[in-house]
Amino acid sequence: MTTSAPSTRAHVSPALAAVLDLVLIIVFAAIGRATHAESLTAALATAWPFVVGGAIGWLLWWAMRRTAPVSMAGGVVVWVCTVAGGMAVRALIGQGTALSFVVVASIATAILLLGWRALAALVTRRRGRERSVSV
Repeated sequence: MTTSAPSTRAHVSPALAAVLDLVLIIVFAAIGRATHAESLTAALATAWPFVVGGAIGWLLWWAMRRTAPVSMAGGVVVWVCTVAGGMAVRALIGQGTALSFVVVASIATAILLLGWRALAALVTRRRGRERSVSV
């Protein structure tokens, strides 16, 4: 009997992946604003430039691969575009881009945007192993 290696690509629908990225970018902004005791409106004002950057990352990955960025590699593209694009938009509209904010935003969005992809890939890999063992 021949078994193939389990897939390391997460089996997540493109729609769910897009919603996860959007929600997690908003969560990042909401947590940041909550630490300053600011409102949800302030969190959305912080989030939208990063949402634009994330959308650019999605479009860039789609243009290169013709598939949704659910893999870790796709997640890296989305993450980099989220931070770089978000900071570029913030600079263009006169919002802050202090180095400390760039560092915190980079770390937090990496954990969120890459974290769910790593967990999804792990679950997919484990399910693949379970199937190959039970065959």
